[in-house]
Amino acid sequence: MTGVHNSSFDPPHSRSAPDLREPYCQPGFAGLFASYYVALCAVFAAIGGLLFGYDQGVVSVILVEPQFLQRFTRIADGAAGAGFWKGLLTAMIELGALIGALNQGWIADKLSRKYSIVLAVGIFTIGSALQTGAVTYAMLVSARFVGGLGIGMLSMVAPLYISEISPPEIRGTLLVLEEFSIVTGIVIAFWITYSTQHILSEMAWRLPFALQILPALVLGIGILFLPFSPRWLASKGRDQEALQSLAKLRQLPSSDQRVQMEWHDIRAEAALHQEISAETHPHLQDGSTSSNLRLELASWADLFKSGCWRRTHVGVGIMFFQQFVGINALIYYSPTLFATMGLNHSMQLIMSGVLNITQLLGVTTSVWTMDRFGRRPLLLLGSMVMFLSHVVIAGLVGGYGADWSAHRTEGWTSAAFLFIYMAAFGASWGPVPWAMPAEIFPSSLRAKGVALSTCSNWLNNFIIGLVTPPLVETTGYGAYVFFAIFCLLSLVWTFIFVPETKGRSLEEMDRVFGDASAGFEQGKREHIERHLDPHTAVD
Repeated sequence: MTGVHNSSFDPPHSRSAPDLREPYCQPGFAGLFASYYVALCAVFAAIGGLLFGYDQGVVSVILVEPQFLQRFTRIADGAAGAGFWKGLLTAMIELGALIGALNQGWIADKLSRKYSIVLAVGIFTIGSALQTGAVTYAMLVSARFVGGLGIGMLSMVAPLYISEISPPEIRGTLLVLEEFSIVTGIVIAFWITYSTQHILSEMAWRLPFALQILPALVLGIGILFLPFSPRWLASKGRDQEALQSLAKLRQLPSSDQRVQMEWHDIRAEAALHQEISAETHPHLQDGSTSSNLRLELASWADLFKSGCWRRTHVGVGIMFFQQFVGINALIYYSPTLFATMGLNHSMQLIMSGVLNITQLLGVTTSVWTMDRFGRRPLLLLGSMVMFLSHVVIAGLVGGYGADWSAHRTEGWTSAAFLFIYMAAFGASWGPVPWAMPAEIFPSSLRAKGVALSTCSNWLNNFIIGLVTPPLVETTGYGAYVFFAIFCLLSLVWTFIFVPETKGRSLEEMDRVFGDASAGFEQGKREHIERHLDPHTAVD
């Protein structure tokens, strides 16, 4: 597979063509105040990320609580096969999330982005309730699988909904909310379980499981009052509803020229991809159940065909590197590193909590930088800083890890670069991979493209969870060399393959990736646009 530098994704005519639409607001953080309604909608939808992060944070502490291990003795230290059963318990949520994200693609297309969130919340709530009341290991594992289904569905549809309601000037900033919510959930869960660990009864772990139901219910009920995605409405031929939804999201009258032009672009893109689908799969348009099923499968295959494979490559690849740059490895090894520095158990937990806060601070900076500097610069700089951090930690662990007590300075230096890595990841490879898949795919394939990208995240998350413990135990500093190589590869891959999407509307992604440069599609788009009068709508 060959690639080209960012600029070559734009065909020559698009680089010189001016953007005739006036901006809705200033780019980045400043634009949130001018577009406060859509920002509030995005914040609300991002609660789905909070649920994902909260569940991760809860389990990381609960797994070492005596109250929890007394109930589920199978995973206690010293029990036969404890490592396997503990790994299965933690992996079930990732397996469920993988299946949930994969199926959410067609569900979000069928039911709408909004109602698919309601369905995901319902499934997650059932899983959370079962975890809270679990009395056997089998019940707990099953409950985590059900909860994982809901988490996977939410992790796919929340950024999809946010991308489709956002103006291009602040879309990246709003998509940061997904990662911001995930890390916020981790931090909140950590400190809740840190506090409840002192409860002597099983409420020490049942209470944190139960509390995650509250934000889920807030999301499931509140999302009903938010507008539908105008792009989903247009894909269903509900053009006037799409205009009304768009005007509400932009806080402008439907006659506003900017709203009219965006509505025009949305309808043109929807019509273009429906026409291409009809010509590509003419034998599957009779509306029968069999044809609909075959058309659904054919549309998944379209992700890998000419006109979309570059986007699929970027969406799947960016989620692959998000996991293989080693974030989970450092989180896994950090308690051991803190322990060998002579810190007591309580201080180890506190330092781990501070590590999560560092990542959160890194994510916070991307709220300002994502739409000001762009996605590519953040990824490139993040890869470089993480690569250097891995190299330094590998050198220090390899040289002094056998006796940290005699090399306190080197030990604290390792910890310092651990914090530098977490901040760099939070500012770059944490938020950007959640943002880009939701904005690069065409409307007809966006839900499926985001679903496939999210599945890449969960699958690679599962793989890293399996290989990290033995990698750290058997190779020591070699684990950091391994992840340093992937950080370097992520830098090269980003430079070659990832285009810049900052400030571009979702309908302009054809030009960003060069997909519309072929005369076939370009001619169809021009024909459709000539027959769509952007001034035919009424208030």
